[in-house]
Amino acid sequence: HSTERSCLLRELHRFESIAIAQEKLEVAPPSPGQLRHVFFHNALPFVGFGFLDNAIMIAAGTQIELSIGVVLGISTMAGAALGNLVSDLAGLGLAGYVEALASRLGLSIPDLTPKQADMWQTRLSAHLGKAIGVTVGCILGMFPLLFFGEEEEKLEEKN
Repeated sequence: HSTERSCLLRELHRFESIAIAQEKLEVAPPSPGQLRHVFFHNALPFVGFGFLDNAIMIAAGTQIELSIGVVLGISTMAGAALGNLVSDLAGLGLAGYVEALASRLGLSIPDLTPKQADMWQTRLSAHLGKAIGVTVGCILGMFPLLFFGEEEEKLEEKN
């Protein structure tokens, strides 16, 4: 929307003017509290991404294997690969919703100067937040496995 574009442009100009002013000053590294804020700011959306990705992949892969896979005679790994395709396509459509939900949960942008945002400590904190967030999300997204044991047992009984 045009209002969002103008707001973004205003913020970019503000950020750029701060960056120009900070070029002349020595900036202290981010505090541990700021680094924690960066960590959680990056981790929370990735918990959602990992959760949705794994849950959809497991559910879709299992259903593909049990339906199309039986008819076409494809392997378990081929079913998993097709489930991953479905999950990736769903992820493209759901990414905006995950980010919007993270914003609604009150996840504010860390208050850092441009130099602080570019420091190695901040980048490391952001990457660790993403990695740990997606790991936690993927583990939580394994919940469909709790429901698929019964279906596999029924298929084995029929054979």
